[in-house]
Amino acid sequence: MIVTREELARLLEEERRRGRRIVFTNGCFDILHLGHLRSLEAARAQGDILVVGINSDTSVRRLKGKGRPIHRQAERAALLAGLKPVDYVVVFDEDTPIETIRALRPDVHVKGGDYKVEDLPEREAVEGYGGRIVIVPLVTGYSTTKILERLRRGPGERTVTMKKKGRRSTRKA
Repeated sequence: MIVTREELARLLEEERRRGRRIVFTNGCFDILHLGHLRSLEAARAQGDILVVGINSDTSVRRLKGKGRPIHRQAERAALLAGLKPVDYVVVFDEDTPIETIRALRPDVHVKGGDYKVEDLPEREAVEGYGGRIVIVPLVTGYSTTKILERLRRGPGERTVTMKKKGRRSTRKA
């Protein structure tokens, strides 16, 4: 279900009264891939209700640059809401999910293995109300950036890395 931050805060209060543990994760989710699905499944395993925060189109543009997002926020939100592990999707306009985390106060905040707890800008907010941060492993070989690079190279083109006498060279094959 796609909801506003305010609406979701009310819904989550009811979930808490039922004794359910709330899990939050976030990202741009610009081009969904297997790595995203596995990360969402791992996040869901941390509790009873999974909330996915997605960066708005404006926020993605600020973070990723010109040409991004590939898919608009309404499309990204709808795709995520349709996935089995996901209960709620909320769009946020800030560059980080700090304000959303403060409003929702999830029990667990999940990030992918490319992050370290001590480097997360939202760490203070989560730990400030007694929440917990969990880092889940990444699925190797999946990244939106790599997918976009492969698409730009075109069909049949691939990059080959060769070792020559202790040094590496990269060329198109």
